[in-house]
Amino acid sequence: MRITGGDLKGRTINFPAGIKERPTSDFLRETLFNLLPPVADKNFLDLFAGSGGVGLEAASRGARYVYLIERNKKLAGVIRNNIKSLALDEKCAVINLDVETSLIDLAKKNYQPGIIFADPPYNRNLVSSTLACLGRYQVLDEKGMIVIQHSVKENYQEFLPENIYQVKQRKYGENMVTFFKRS
Repeated sequence: MRITGGDLKGRTINFPAGIKERPTSDFLRETLFNLLPPVADKNFLDLFAGSGGVGLEAASRGARYVYLIERNKKLAGVIRNNIKSLALDEKCAVINLDVETSLIDLAKKNYQPGIIFADPPYNRNLVSSTLACLGRYQVLDEKGMIVIQHSVKENYQEFLPENIYQVKQRKYGENMVTFFKRS
């Protein structure tokens, strides 16, 4: 895996073998950043960060500060190593907790990202629970955007919180990328 844009374009991101979760592909990351408003000078939050590819991509493209949330200790260690190898220690931090606990902590710190990206493991009903948490703990900047990458098979619409609405959606094979805003 490689960074697809920004100051670190072409640099390698490590992802460990033997992990059942799949990283966001270079193609999908590049497509995502082409669809997003510019991330430069915005805070960025990467939920279910895996190896950190999306959050590190945001840092490379000029994000002000990036928190990467990853509950799995092994993957959190991989993210820390990727941050060090890319010399992003001043712009990125890993939180090795579950999403809800992390959002509570970030809300207390008054951290308000302009963009929140989530790529929860597919087909585990995590899209609806993630949206519920984002509705409850409103860390998103009022003009910000939530982007969730999920399986085309996942249904979340009936669980969409009242204070979050869908603005657009794109399908890439079995992957769906859905964009939301705060009401």
